[in-house]
Amino acid sequence: MIDDNYLNQAISTLTAGGTILFPTDTIWGLGCDATNEEAIKKIYKIKNRPQDKPLILLASSIEMIKTYVKSIHPKIETLLLYHSRPLTVIYNNARNLPEILLPKDKSIGIRIPQDEFCRKLIENYGKPLVSTSANISDQPYPNSFGEIQSNILKNVDHIVALRQQEKSSSKPSVIIKLDQRGELEFLRE
Repeated sequence: MIDDNYLNQAISTLTAGGTILFPTDTIWGLGCDATNEEAIKKIYKIKNRPQDKPLILLASSIEMIKTYVKSIHPKIETLLLYHSRPLTVIYNNARNLPEILLPKDKSIGIRIPQDEFCRKLIENYGKPLVSTSANISDQPYPNSFGEIQSNILKNVDHIVALRQQEKSSSKPSVIIKLDQRGELEFLRE
């Protein structure tokens, strides 16, 4: 069971346009409100990441995803319901999102986290979160909280005080998209 204080502190920071450092179902992530352009700019600055490199979103449900993409192919919807590993899907025709998140082709990567804290945070906040690994761009991602670089720790607005002692080594999500023929293409397994 997740302590409401963890949720409330993170939601308060997100509502104020801040950035958070939080555990996900994959690796520790940097996050912010996916509809707040200024907060997204902060994420790019913290990571020292070029703004033309895309970020992914975390959504709490298929219904939430439908607010931000024109359609979800039935194959994808089925896969989201039954895939056992964390799964990021690249969708075409993103909508209702700031331009800063969208490349020229208007695609967006979205994952429904399997982690209880992440899901509750997004459900209670009511909007998707930008999520990216908690590292400087082009540096290795941290396998645990203890591996997160100090400049990341000091530049975020809030650090979720949850699961910081865990030493398990997680991996980034699987990334897929539908190709032109409607077949699944695995971009990262």
